Amino acid sequence: MLVLTRKVGEGIAIGDDVKIIVMQIKGKQVRLGIKASPSTVVHREEVYQRIQDENRSASQPDKQTVDQASEMFDEKDKIEESAKLKKKGPSHKKPTQDS
Repeated sequence: MLVLTRKVGEGIAIGDDVKIIVMQIKGKQVRLGIKASPSTVVHREEVYQRIQDENRSASQPDKQTVDQASEMFDEKDKIEESAKLKKKGPSHKKPTQDS
């Protein structure tokens, strides 16, 4: 981790398109100004962490949803099999003669 000391009005550059400037210092709080291109997403760390947690949660379906989807596919397979059997029609076998 890089640790820097800056005074009010001083800043740091991250790459070519992000600049962070110390705007104000009050007690234990530091107010920062961030200049970045509109395509650069900037969040406070706690907000960013919540977004990451929500994304992870949303990408993992709950067991009930998976079970319901599985039941739907099983039912679909049964319907398709039944339709195939109906299309074939009844099975006619010629009687055999026993001598």
